[in-house]
Amino acid sequence: MRPSVVVLHLKVLEGIDGSANTVRMISCLFSCEHATCAVPEAFRETFRGSEETVASTKGWDPGALNLAQGFSMKFRTPLVHGDVTRLLIDLNEEGDLRWSSFSGKLPEATQAKLVDRHERPYRQALRSRITDDLGRNHQVLHVMIHTEEGGSELLLETVRDGLAREVADGWKARLSANGVEMRVMKIDGNGLMERLVVNYPEDRYGLLRLKVPQSYFLEGKPLRWETLKKFLLTSLPLVVAGLETE
Repeated sequence: MRPSVVVLHLKVLEGIDGSANTVRMISCLFSCEHATCAVPEAFRETFRGSEETVASTKGWDPGALNLAQGFSMKFRTPLVHGDVTRLLIDLNEEGDLRWSSFSGKLPEATQAKLVDRHERPYRQALRSRITDDLGRNHQVLHVMIHTEEGGSELLLETVRDGLAREVADGWKARLSANGVEMRVMKIDGNGLMERLVVNYPEDRYGLLRLKVPQSYFLEGKPLRWETLKKFLLTSLPLVVAGLETE
């Protein structure tokens, strides 16, 4: 489950007058915590009779994996994503918040095994990749891909400023030019987001959480899903490229 990033280095280019111009390069990493509603065979009994709930939007983020895979292909980088339903363990949370009404009833020893098998490797893979990449490159942009019920407005969450805010503001402006509204919100850090940002400087590691209304994917409203995907997948590279050449 080790994520990879597009490896982009700082380049020194020679200007017309022979001077050296440093080009700022940004690596991109994408993750999808609620990618699936899969239930391991060992826990089928835990959800017996509630299969419809697991398959519903309570068990996963419909469309999130599809969009995340699109970013992965666009940036030519493998995607890191969750492999079980969030009703078993929510990779975006920690403490008691990681457990649902189903998994919260499991013995503590079983919960500990779930953490060891799913949460810990997932987080360690992200930390290792970010740390390794920052050791070789200037900046890393990490975008978590999610979908959510309700509304028609895209939401882009940050927990601090720096690179994340630069990208967020630029992305919002480019989408707005195409008639797609995105709200940028700075939130109090919690769960996985907080655990990741505390170890890296904000000017070198930018973390964003994109939340797309599920109506785009499930109903094609207010835009067709493929149309929205096209806007998202073409606009982010332009934002990154713009920052690299500033």
